[in-house]
Amino acid sequence: MDPQLSTDDTLPPTSAASLPLPATPPDALLTDAPTPASNTNSFAPRTDLAQLTARTEAVRTQIGQVIVGQQDLLQLLLTALLADGHVLLEGVPGVAKTLTAKLLARTLDVPFSRIQFTPDLMPADVLGTSIFRPAQGDFEFRPGPIFASVVLIDEINRAPAKTQSALFEVMEERTVTQDGRTHRMASPFVVLATQNPIEQEGTYRLPEAQLDRFLFKLNVGYPTLAEEIQILQGHHSGFGGTPLERVKPVLTATDLAALRQQVGQQRVEANVLEYIAKIVGQTRAHKALYLGASPRASLALLNGAKALAALRGRDFVTPEDVQFLAAPVLRHRIMLTPEREMEGGTADEVVKTIVQSVEVPR
Repeated sequence: MDPQLSTDDTLPPTSAASLPLPATPPDALLTDAPTPASNTNSFAPRTDLAQLTARTEAVRTQIGQVIVGQQDLLQLLLTALLADGHVLLEGVPGVAKTLTAKLLARTLDVPFSRIQFTPDLMPADVLGTSIFRPAQGDFEFRPGPIFASVVLIDEINRAPAKTQSALFEVMEERTVTQDGRTHRMASPFVVLATQNPIEQEGTYRLPEAQLDRFLFKLNVGYPTLAEEIQILQGHHSGFGGTPLERVKPVLTATDLAALRQQVGQQRVEANVLEYIAKIVGQTRAHKALYLGASPRASLALLNGAKALAALRGRDFVTPEDVQFLAAPVLRHRIMLTPEREMEGGTADEVVKTIVQSVEVPR
């Protein structure tokens, strides 16, 4: 906000005798009229985010004992966790995708399971199956590994479409329907999935409907030279291995529920909501895109921006929060035209162009 100019800077000096008398009767000045709030308090946070900041910093500290760098990745993972969303991690082998997901799960005092997706994996291997009990003469449902609070799906693109479709209901509705009965997942429920974008043999392209259920798609890149040297030094001094036991739980399910409730109370101005809608709407009209983003992307961008603002110590969302999350939210929800793909274009480039073309609210 621009600083207000004082009257001494804009008006010539005026004597007190020449000033007009107030139109309000003198008696009215004696009433207990409310005093306007001072400008110094207009930007004071209405929500105390100290507890949220302390909890999330504790998670960062725990993971930082093992992972070197990857600060943006960790911030986005925490954002997804606070926004109650699933995350797809994509990167070449060896960049600690699975390790980061496991470490994040270890900081939470909630049930954790890992599922290694393979081409012969069946839906019952993920969701569970019903077992006949001869003594009782009925069937008993045995829950599969998906029934956990944090589920790590490693190499998610290696399972066939039949198994992938088994995740549609549980990722969106947090329920599993088996033999006519609906089983509700415990809260929290977060899916962290990894995939390798390079290797194509023995892999299956994820359906668009499944991709749309991930809040973020995060690209995990190589470390910098300084970070890789630090990795080598730590590995050498520790004689190899990954010290997972160093990471301790710092968040319970109750703590996370309270933090998510606080995130839901973040303030979002009407012009920021319009800004989100315009960005997502432009994906449906862009000439380089064959498929644009759905309203689910708008909701994901809103929920993610509210969580990111809280992580940044604010109780209100700014356009900068929306811009920072535009690529992670949209890159897996849009499809380039064949012509743009042949030209070597990427989804991130198109998203960046769209964000730059939409007027930023003031």
